[in-house]
Amino acid sequence: MNSDFARVSKLGFGCMRLPQTDPKDPTAIDIEHVKQMVDTYLAGGGNYFDTAFVYHNGASEKALGEALVARHPRESYTIATKCLAWACPDEKTAKSNLPTSLERLGTDYIDFYLLHNVGGKRTKVFDDWGMWDFAQKAKQDGLIRHVGFSMHDGPETLDRVLTDHPEMEFVQLQVNYLDWESPVAQSRRCMEVAAEHDVPVIIMEPARGGMLVNLADRVAAPLVACSPEKSLASWAYRFCYNLPGVLTVLSGMSTIDQVRQNIADFKANEPLSPAETEALAQTREILESIAAIPCTNCRYCVKGCPQEVAIPEIMGLLNLEAQVENNKFVSDLYSWQAKPGRASDCIECGLCESMCPQQIGIIENLKTAVEHFE
Repeated sequence: MNSDFARVSKLGFGCMRLPQTDPKDPTAIDIEHVKQMVDTYLAGGGNYFDTAFVYHNGASEKALGEALVARHPRESYTIATKCLAWACPDEKTAKSNLPTSLERLGTDYIDFYLLHNVGGKRTKVFDDWGMWDFAQKAKQDGLIRHVGFSMHDGPETLDRVLTDHPEMEFVQLQVNYLDWESPVAQSRRCMEVAAEHDVPVIIMEPARGGMLVNLADRVAAPLVACSPEKSLASWAYRFCYNLPGVLTVLSGMSTIDQVRQNIADFKANEPLSPAETEALAQTREILESIAAIPCTNCRYCVKGCPQEVAIPEIMGLLNLEAQVENNKFVSDLYSWQAKPGRASDCIECGLCESMCPQQIGIIENLKTAVEHFE
C-alpha cells in the first residue's frame, strides 16, 4: 500500500454536518465547537478529514481552514475534498473548484481529491469537460497528492469507471451491513470490484446516515443479546473497519460527544467474532423482512420509462421508511436520490408494470411515494 495511505487512520472525520449556530443557515458553523471536535479527534489518533466544495455551501472548507489548517502542523493530518462538476454551470466553473477549495482551506495542496458522485449521466460531464485529465495535471503540479472519485451506483458502473480510468488511486463507496447484500446498493459486490482493480476504498454511510445507530428494539435485539455492552454505532463501524481493502471509514460528526464516542469505539475495535457475525446477520434479516416491496433492482422497469422515473430507488426508499419508521430521514434521502425522475413524474403509462418480473404494483407505490416524500 502507498505509504501515504498506510498512515491514514481507519476512523475518518466527515465534515458534511458540522454544528451550526443557526440551524436554518448552513453557513453559520459553530467554529469554536468545531475546534474542540478537531482537537479531540486528532488527540484520539485520527488524521483524515473529509469535506467537499459544496458542503455547508462552502463553509465546511472554510471551517476546516480555521479550525484545523491554521492551528495544527500540516503533516499531522490529511484533507480530502471533492469537485461536484456535474452541478456546475460550465467547465470553467468546475475547474475553478480546486483553487477555490485551496483558498478556503488555506493550504497549498489537497491530500485526497475526489471527483464527486460519479455515475449515471453525471459521468459524461466529467468526461466531456476533461475533469480526469484536469485532476491528473493538478497532481503533477503538486496541488493534489492523490486522485480518486466517489459514487452511489452499482458494481457494473464502478467496474466501467475503474477500467476506463486505471489512474484512479482510490474510490469512496457506500458500504454498511444493511446494504451489504442489497439489490440496489450492492455493497459487497462493489467492494469486490474495487478489490479486483486493486483500488482501496473509503467507506461512506457506514451507519446508513444514522439509521443503524437508532434501530428499533425488536431490530436491535440480536445485537443487544450478543454483546449488551456495545453501542449500536460500534456494530456498524466494526463491520466496516475490518473489511479488507478499506482505507478509512467516514463518520459524519456533528458534536463533540459523537467524536468522543467514535474514538472510543475506534480504539476498542476488534474483528467480529462468529457469534457477533451471526447476530449482525439476524439483525439484517429482520430489517430485510420488514421491506414490503419485493424489488430486486433488475431495472427492467426503467429501460423504457418515458419519464425516466427512478423506480428501483423509490421502491427501496419506501422499504427503508417501513424499516426505520422515520419519514423525515427517508424524505431527505428522496430529495436527492430521486432526481431527476421523481415519483410525481409518472404518467401511469403502465410500461414499467408490464416489464416487472416481480409483478409489483409500481404505479400505486409511486403514488404512495408522492404522498410520503414530496
